[in-house]
Amino acid sequence: MLLIKKAAFTFVIAILCFSTPSTYANSSSIFSYQATAQPVWAKHGMVASQEALATQVGVDILKQGGNAVDAAVAVGFSLAVTLPRAGNLGGGGFMLVHLAKENKSIAIDYREMAPAKAHQDIFLDTEGNPVSALSRSHGLAVGVPGTVMGMELALAQYGTMSMQQVIQPAIKLAQEGIIVTDDLARSLTGLQRRLSKWPSTAAVFYKENNVPYMAGERLIQTDLAATLKNIAEQGSKGFYEGETAEKIIASIQQAGGVMSLNDLANYKAVARQPIRGSYRGYQIISMPPPSSGGVHIIQMLNVLEQFPIAHYGHNTANTIHLMVEAMKRAYADRSEYLGDPDFYDVPLLQLTDKQYAKQIAKSIRLAKATPSNTIKPGLLLPYESDQTTHFSVVDQWGNAVSNTYTLNFSYGSGLVAQGTGVLLNNEMDDFSAKPGTPNGYGLIGGVANNVQAHKRPLSSMSPTIVMKDNAPYLVTGSPGGSRIITTTLQVIMNVIDHGLNIAEASIAPRIHHQWQPDYVRVERSLNQDSVSLLKSKGHDVRVKNAMGSTQSIMVTEKGLYGASDPRRSGSAVGGY
Repeated sequence: MLLIKKAAFTFVIAILCFSTPSTYANSSSIFSYQATAQPVWAKHGMVASQEALATQVGVDILKQGGNAVDAAVAVGFSLAVTLPRAGNLGGGGFMLVHLAKENKSIAIDYREMAPAKAHQDIFLDTEGNPVSALSRSHGLAVGVPGTVMGMELALAQYGTMSMQQVIQPAIKLAQEGIIVTDDLARSLTGLQRRLSKWPSTAAVFYKENNVPYMAGERLIQTDLAATLKNIAEQGSKGFYEGETAEKIIASIQQAGGVMSLNDLANYKAVARQPIRGSYRGYQIISMPPPSSGGVHIIQMLNVLEQFPIAHYGHNTANTIHLMVEAMKRAYADRSEYLGDPDFYDVPLLQLTDKQYAKQIAKSIRLAKATPSNTIKPGLLLPYESDQTTHFSVVDQWGNAVSNTYTLNFSYGSGLVAQGTGVLLNNEMDDFSAKPGTPNGYGLIGGVANNVQAHKRPLSSMSPTIVMKDNAPYLVTGSPGGSRIITTTLQVIMNVIDHGLNIAEASIAPRIHHQWQPDYVRVERSLNQDSVSLLKSKGHDVRVKNAMGSTQSIMVTEKGLYGASDPRRSGSAVGGY
């Protein structure tokens, strides 16, 4: 009897081993003895975030009976305490929500906005030249924060718990302190000069005489705890009005900014229709503008759908070549057509049209790279810093949240609003200071993303949900600036085209091309044979830093499977 069972088991494994990629992806892309990495499993609910304490906060909320939105809001507030370089109250972002019972998806835009006194020449000197410091480390760099309003909108409309319930863990973490991790200690030490220029920031993140905290020491954020308590008691009014708001505006204006109390009081988060597409039978739901991510993920998938990617194989030269060619064309379009939809008519239907993708596919030659300067001339839109963070949540009822938010640079502008503990963003640098001139990362801005009062800067943030049979199948997203879009694209392809489980899909080597500059960025773990073959096709291939920090959950009949990207220390996926 034992031999029969063993034989049957061997037969099952043999079926898994010889399944085609598409079959493997549909039925057995979780655990197998071929897998080179294993995801975390949970039965009821799961949270994946870039910081372990925040992940546990979300899991605890799910255990208490909260839904995915309740847990996501709790994680968002907790990351403001535990991951201060990207988690935030003083920044903004995007949340994608799927409600299982209603089979409804909502895109919540809580991106920062330009103050009322902002204008297209605000970062130029008297000779009309951009002054980079003004958009990065100055009071003018701060956009009107959206995070608190966005979290409140999500909770009020789609959550089940009160603000007091979901924010209490963050208050406790700020008040009692967190144990400084090696990751946090290294970032504070590395950015000591930049951050300690602001006395209000140095008082929070450094000890006496600006001595950095060491790993294992306790960091207490008393002022931030008080701000969180105000929000718990008064909702968003505890942030956008009253004492906290007055302190924020005073600090911004003392730093040379033009933001007013009216700018804070008038800020609104917006619920938008998600952008939708399809890929090999799966439905793709992602963020619409002012995020450029969803549009171009769908555009690139539409192009790649014209080719037998699974046949070519995972990260082979042919597959990477096709991905790069699709990326070039998408980023060229991004430079011309993307901006804040409240100010600019973005041609969403045309960019995501399958027929348009077929035209693009016909222009791609399998044997040879297309030089970027022959694809489409135009002006690039700004780059977004790596220091964004993403988290994903799925609950026991099948509701899902994919959320990406940021301060822009690490720790934003570096300025903590005196007496609030709130780090303020420098998202105004994501606008084009002047068409045709590079921003802080050497990329050039276009007219569609110029500075205007009340406008939201264009973003690459791409929280995404892949649906299978009208239910969430993959919840994913990443930080990584302009590489957010291509990182998210590759996770989706790794699962659907190549049959990798979510852990394998997360750890696999990544590549990136953004049209200009014209080279393929790769991670050092990419196979050297593939690199050589890409060069033979005419690609300029360069090894750079690791890309992204994906936080992903896969939903299956057997339960939830999650993976936190190993590229960033301190990340964690958890469930129950």
